[in-house]
Amino acid sequence: MKENAHFTVRDLLRIREFRWLWLGQIVSNFGDAVTHLTLVLFINRVTEGSTTAIAYLLIALALPRATIGLVAGVFADRWDRKRTMIVSDLLRGILILAFIFLSVNNTQLWLLYMIAFIHSAIGAFFLPARSALIPNLVPKEGLLAANSLSQMSMVFLQVLGTAAAGFIVGVLDTFWPAFVIDAVTFFVSALFVAQVQVATQRKETRETAVFTLIQAVNSELREGMRIMLHNRVLLGTLVAIGVTMFGLGAVNVLLPPLLINDLHVSETWFGAVEFAQTLAMIISGSFVAILAARFKPTSLISGNLLILGVMVCILSLITTVWHVLPILFVIGLVVTPLNAAVATIVQTAVSDDVRGRISAALGAIVQAAMLISMFATGAVAAAIGVRNVFIVSGIIVVTAGIIAGWIFRSQHSPQLEIELQPSPEHL
Repeated sequence: MKENAHFTVRDLLRIREFRWLWLGQIVSNFGDAVTHLTLVLFINRVTEGSTTAIAYLLIALALPRATIGLVAGVFADRWDRKRTMIVSDLLRGILILAFIFLSVNNTQLWLLYMIAFIHSAIGAFFLPARSALIPNLVPKEGLLAANSLSQMSMVFLQVLGTAAAGFIVGVLDTFWPAFVIDAVTFFVSALFVAQVQVATQRKETRETAVFTLIQAVNSELREGMRIMLHNRVLLGTLVAIGVTMFGLGAVNVLLPPLLINDLHVSETWFGAVEFAQTLAMIISGSFVAILAARFKPTSLISGNLLILGVMVCILSLITTVWHVLPILFVIGLVVTPLNAAVATIVQTAVSDDVRGRISAALGAIVQAAMLISMFATGAVAAAIGVRNVFIVSGIIVVTAGIIAGWIFRSQHSPQLEIELQPSPEHL
């Protein structure tokens, strides 16, 4: 797959359909980042820094992908993927407006959690549809570059969104404008996705009986699980990422309150903190094609997980926000190639007709692992201290890297040039 080194961002953006899909992504990513941090800051303020309340929000956002996500992946393979994405964007754009009322009226948090859950449940159908659609728009030799660009764009827009949220909350001292911004981005994203002309449209299946539909969905879900279990590279990737997110779930809960409540930094600092990681991700993303020509995706996964785990451990030692910046910079250097390698394996390991299920399975595993981690965060932090939780989390991520290296040790398909789909007799 040496040709990856010659498949540039310019080459990708010359592909009209991918360009429209990418534009929709970056607009939506910005709005999501604005809303995500705004919700965390809102809950942190109204609960006076309750990490448990923040954990409940993150659980509400993660639970749908861990539960509904698997079934959503089946429908991503059954429904027209473009239409699924458009409807999902429109519904989420309407739903996000409810946060305006909640933030202005300081409504009870349970209602905010419920809206966040429904919003995430709709998104559970969007994500596998988008991931499964990319290989229909981009040639195989350009997938790693496409996934790398998606990752870089996502984190760059996340830092802009985070900075915008920090400005709105820290300087303007209000919350509702952030939700207006996010709603608009969903509508714009739907408009961009509508411009995509997909060569291979999904073949929709309409069962007249509900029981027949349930049987069909269950059968297709089981088929996807069998494919994962019989593909060592795919199984190893899913296991490694699942263990990793089990470790990182606590970090997602504890880092914002650590900065605000322990280091006593203003909300406006979140833009700078995010920028440190984003800058590194952009830099490393520029070298992903070179890495793809020199290393197997499996090697990128195991090696970068080891580095990531060590950096998370070091976060336990910070005493000022200036310590956070270089640590997140190093983390950013490994995240882009790691995510790009994972996405490429998932997209190339199976055929198009089951790709949505595999993508959804990855999302479900990630969210389930994070949920378990977040559920335990409050009790563990109270028992051993917040900083020690970072040490434990880092050790778990290092363990994931070791597990990945062990599972991948006998694989000899250097750049996934060989089709990794299991043979029919294994399905």
